Amino acid sequence: KQSKALKRKLQSPRGNPPLKRKRKPSINTFKNCATEADIREKASSSQKSLPKKQLTDNRNESQKSKPFIKTSSLFRNNPDIPEIHRKAVQQVQENVFTTDSFSQLDLHPHLVSDEKALRLQTCFLGVQKETIPVLLQGKDALVRSQTGSGKTLAYGIPLVQSLQGMKSRIQRSDGPYALILVPTRENLYWSWFSFLQPFTWIVPGVLMGGEKRKSEKARLRKGINILISTPGRLVDHIKSTECIHFRCTQWLIIDEADRILDLGFEKEVAVILNALNAERETRQNVLLSATLTEGVTRLADISLNNPISISIADEIQKTLKAASQLDRQARSSSNCKEQENFAVPEKLKQYVMMVPSKLKLVTLAAFILEKCKFEKHHKMIIFFSSCEQVEFHYELLVKVLSGGLESEQRERSSVSSARLQFLRLHSNMEQEERTEVFQEFLKSKTGVLLCTDVAARGLDLPQVTWIVQYNAPASPAEYIHRIGRTARIGCHGNSLLVLAPSEAEYVSLLASHKINVSEIKMEKVLSSLMKDDRFKLRKPGNKKSCGTDPQEVRERATVLQTKFENYVHSSEGTVRWAKKALHSFLCAYTTYPRNLKHIFHIKSLHLGHVAKSFGLRDAPQNLTALPAAGAKKKTKLRPKRSDLLKKTHGKHRLAEILRSEYSSGMDTGVSKVKKKKKQRKPG
Repeated sequence: KQSKALKRKLQSPRGNPPLKRKRKPSINTFKNCATEADIREKASSSQKSLPKKQLTDNRNESQKSKPFIKTSSLFRNNPDIPEIHRKAVQQVQENVFTTDSFSQLDLHPHLVSDEKALRLQTCFLGVQKETIPVLLQGKDALVRSQTGSGKTLAYGIPLVQSLQGMKSRIQRSDGPYALILVPTRENLYWSWFSFLQPFTWIVPGVLMGGEKRKSEKARLRKGINILISTPGRLVDHIKSTECIHFRCTQWLIIDEADRILDLGFEKEVAVILNALNAERETRQNVLLSATLTEGVTRLADISLNNPISISIADEIQKTLKAASQLDRQARSSSNCKEQENFAVPEKLKQYVMMVPSKLKLVTLAAFILEKCKFEKHHKMIIFFSSCEQVEFHYELLVKVLSGGLESEQRERSSVSSARLQFLRLHSNMEQEERTEVFQEFLKSKTGVLLCTDVAARGLDLPQVTWIVQYNAPASPAEYIHRIGRTARIGCHGNSLLVLAPSEAEYVSLLASHKINVSEIKMEKVLSSLMKDDRFKLRKPGNKKSCGTDPQEVRERATVLQTKFENYVHSSEGTVRWAKKALHSFLCAYTTYPRNLKHIFHIKSLHLGHVAKSFGLRDAPQNLTALPAAGAKKKTKLRPKRSDLLKKTHGKHRLAEILRSEYSSGMDTGVSKVKKKKKQRKPG
């Protein structure tokens, strides 16, 4: 019967000759093609035939052979790390120190004698040598110099020298004699307290977002001689505070001018200039910037009168160009704006590390442990692209690395007995908390500060030895400002830029701007986990770790990643935090400028791999979709007039409370003006 059925199958329905008969499969092929169900049946039947004792022994042996943690795919399916091919470029470096000393100038004896308290050097810094004599002559100046080169003292010494030397002694009630505009709250204010200690009759003061307007108005009423302010808050007081005036103002200093313009304060600066010109036309103006952009030059044309341009980097670059005329001719056809060269501190070592997305979190933790726990003399700043990432990584690193969990405290060995200190700083924090964090990090000898670009400019944080850019900056200029927090005024410093394999071309972009970086291998950083036995994979019969075995390094990295994932998935709240931080990272990734989209494009990211770097085991499915550029919002039913007024009032109030460090309070002032106009209309 079976043979007849087989013939029917082989024969075609139309009576054509039958097809060629295939070879009969052998017994071995049937054995190889056995299904999983057959194998299970055989295994169960064999197990049933075995006695109970033998079965339990086999199960124990199989459990012993397996590790006690889940196997992670941390080192599987990662993209290949490309080799960085770049030409070694000669960086533009400023001569920080000179042979000239402050004693050569005819300064007040207190300014020279109190050098240690004012952090002055016995010799001029390069920018100070060029700037101080010009400002002492009463001329306007446009100063371009690298971050951390001593620009504050370059205008601070001539300012104090001129104010203390006035014929009629300055009175507090006279109001501001000098106005200093800064982009953020923390810039410069703390250094002025020690700077003006010998001159008690000169009163400094600050106006900034986050403080109570009533207390600021009281200080303005008593009198401030050197007024330091953010542009937005100063415009707010110009419009709403009657006691503020600029009748005696002799100095206008715009510090970090490029950053002020980047934040969109061009209109506010114009309002301030109009208010100054209305009360006093003649004054001395100084504009300082680390980079020279179109906006800065436009602002210089508006605010400066016949200025003297001072740029230390340009003078050094002239000598470099004369030495390499062939290279200059080859680059002359390219766009000057794109090929702008930046000066970097002489004692700053710059590194880059290529890390796949899945391994970013583990590699960052290993780097922190190596530098801040095992070497114990480093002070580190880590830059992120959003406030949510700062908050998430702060909690995660404190709990897992710093021994926040009770289980971690029990397992701590003698090597990891020193507790790591983590701090955070971002724009969503309240002003009091930000000031406490700033002062704590300023006084500490070691520690890790997680922050956004709020701390990228104008902050003088001594003894910072490492700058880590966990998320790449949006421009080479921003890169320069970030690394400027270390290697300040001749000190040694290091910077590390973390890039994904798809972002390798960013190194070539930096090289085109005369920024030279060396590569650090990820494996070298991960090998530091061998020094901490908390991340040792506990297997029966484990021997002591010998050297840096690559397999054991991978096992320890997997253990550390599992600890991160266990903490993230320990509650719904932490999972929600991780998803929120991941979403903020993706939003920030879409904001890179158009000329960098070929390097940083959202489509080049693997969502599952990126989720792994936030401690998530799988790519989240319920992330809100990013809105398209031209997408239209859904129209809602228009509320009644009374409800609309309530909502707008609530929005203005909420904006006033949650405003960032660049807050101006202008929205409330504008709304008041509109209400007054409506009241004047008849009917």
